[in-house]
Amino acid sequence: MAKKIYIGVIGSAKCDKNTAYTAERVGELLAKEGAVIICGGYGGVMEACSRGASLAGGMVIGVLSGEDRKGENPYLSASIVTGMGEARNAVIVRSSHAVIAVSGGYGTLSEIALALKMQRPVVGINTWRIDQGDGNKHIIYAESPEEAVKIALDMGRKSSEFVENDF
Repeated sequence: MAKKIYIGVIGSAKCDKNTAYTAERVGELLAKEGAVIICGGYGGVMEACSRGASLAGGMVIGVLSGEDRKGENPYLSASIVTGMGEARNAVIVRSSHAVIAVSGGYGTLSEIALALKMQRPVVGINTWRIDQGDGNKHIIYAESPEEAVKIALDMGRKSSEFVENDF
């Protein structure tokens, strides 16, 4: 049996139609590639991505911040109740081989920072620009869902976490 790749998809709990379309397409494409999607499990980017993946037959795990499943989106394959609030962002990132950030606010920024600190590849679509002045590309920016998914899958499969560990 082939090893599963886990891709975190992060973004705001509220988003416009264009961002929702982008996130839904990311979810659909990841599902068609057999990736397991990990997200925050609520609305906005998380729900749009979950919808795209679910309609394409994919698996989506929602890592919920609250102490119950209230407010989870209806497209999740499974959800994990953490009661951790925003600290659950670390669980999303740690459980992912790579992360795709679709737009997003400060919560997304915290997830990006955690991913970079944990040495997870980060692919961004219309998201935060981070430049530490060291000349390194800390986030790979994509122009389309197709490009983002290809990069995330390639980088995730090359990551030491994918090669060395079975979650």
